[in-house]
Amino acid sequence: MNEQINRVSEEFLKAAQQARLPENVQAMAQEGVAKARETYDKLSAVAQDQAKVLEQVVASQAAGAKAFGDKILQNVFANTEAAFDAAAAIARSRSLPDAAKIQADFMQQQLSKAGEQSKELFELSTRLAQQTFDSMNTAATKSFKSGRK
Repeated sequence: MNEQINRVSEEFLKAAQQARLPENVQAMAQEGVAKARETYDKLSAVAQDQAKVLEQVVASQAAGAKAFGDKILQNVFANTEAAFDAAAAIARSRSLPDAAKIQADFMQQQLSKAGEQSKELFELSTRLAQQTFDSMNTAATKSFKSGRK
């Protein structure tokens, strides 16, 4: 039984080794591989371009976030310094009405300053959002153009 299985297996192997694919089948397979390679190369180039664009968008957003954070810290330091200055002035005051006036002046200045700071932060965030939108729009346009190729 084993001899028969071995013989059939050997005959099948010999037949498989001698079998040839028709030329048109080989040509179709080669053409399919070439087209798949070409498509892959195009998609790979687009993906690399998109990765570069995404990197630029992220870098722009990071720079914007840093600018926004720096502005907030600048405001915090300025407000803290003003509070310490007011506290020192109140501590040096000689009467309760003087201390109350210093406190009232400080509060009025801080409310005005808070309005200015809020406006500056709003304008900065608007500028940063516009920059992000512009860079994303540029990326989308570039992606669309390279995708059409």
